[in-house]
Amino acid sequence: MIKNGYEEKLILKYSETDQNLAMKPFALLNFLQDIASKNAEDLGFGYSFIHPKNYAWFLLKYRMEFEEYPFDVQELTLKTEPRGYNKLFAFRDFELYRGEKLLGRMHSMWSMVDIDSRTIVPVPVAIPDSPYMRQFEKREDDLAFAKITSITKPILEKEFEVRYNDLDVNGHANNGNYIVWAFEPLSYEFKNEHKIKVVDMIYKKEAKFGDNLISQIEFKDEVTTVHRLQNANGEDLFLMECVWAKL
Repeated sequence: MIKNGYEEKLILKYSETDQNLAMKPFALLNFLQDIASKNAEDLGFGYSFIHPKNYAWFLLKYRMEFEEYPFDVQELTLKTEPRGYNKLFAFRDFELYRGEKLLGRMHSMWSMVDIDSRTIVPVPVAIPDSPYMRQFEKREDDLAFAKITSITKPILEKEFEVRYNDLDVNGHANNGNYIVWAFEPLSYEFKNEHKIKVVDMIYKKEAKFGDNLISQIEFKDEVTTVHRLQNANGEDLFLMECVWAKL
């Protein structure tokens, strides 16, 4: 559990909720990205520090578990903590609260990438001697990333084109867009009658302006969906597995 991390109060706007007053997954991912960026900036390894070196943080994985997905709530507290690094990757945790009640926990994995060569830069090489970025130490209550098996027989699919408005400061599609594209083929009825319980995401390859994407879905069972985003060359860009609960 996060004890001494950075935290922010969130005021959830109506534009960030769906018709059931549930937080849109896109909004949640943006909140996570924003607080991670702010905390990294404060600790000396954010955008303004690494961009002059031609480095960028790339998100690789999320594991999210919800005790209660945010519904009909306006004020939330989001906490985050950098967990350090191993040889190539860095880790960050998040917790989401309504008052004192823990709603959900998130564990994430990131890489530092050289923008020109698109190669991973070891974290201690990119940000040497940082007192806030140390070796990762596992805790008993850490969330574990699930292994996601790619889709073999998609039953739903939809096509998209990456727009200029989808891009972030690194010139590729913002990570929040992936979950929008991934969920879109699901029926209105399914999304309107279910809430997210557990979700795992793997970001495998970036999407750029003008790319044509295919979003595909396969059901493992009645409440477990597997999602895949591919580009026009058939390369996997994003994999996700989601466990749902009835509203």
